Amino acid sequence: QVQLVESGGGQVQPGGSLRLSCAASGFTLDYYAIGWFRQAPGKEREAVSCISSSSVSIYYEDSVKGRFTVSRDNAKSTVYLQMTSLKPKDTADYYCAKGGTSFCSTDIYTHWGQGTLVTVSP
Repeated sequence: QVQLVESGGGQVQPGGSLRLSCAASGFTLDYYAIGWFRQAPGKEREAVSCISSSSVSIYYEDSVKGRFTVSRDNAKSTVYLQMTSLKPKDTADYYCAKGGTSFCSTDIYTHWGQGTLVTVSP
């Protein structure tokens, strides 16, 4: 069955970096967009980034532009989210999700991982 497993979260000081991984199984990653989302305590889930199946189209939420970089290695069935210059407001559970199509523009996601916690604090 389709599985997405996030890893790489942890606690980091402001200004620090983390790289999240999303390991996909049960489907051919090559054909699907992957989105990254986050949910902070007491807040609604928000989209952070999306990468199309071919990596041609990439989306970033405004607050992470220039700090986060999404990439994918279809041969390894893994999508990455490199996060730099982290801020306390980046603290959240981070989730990856399988798109319904190859494109981010459809904004449809069919399967979700269990999440990995990122905590940014002194």
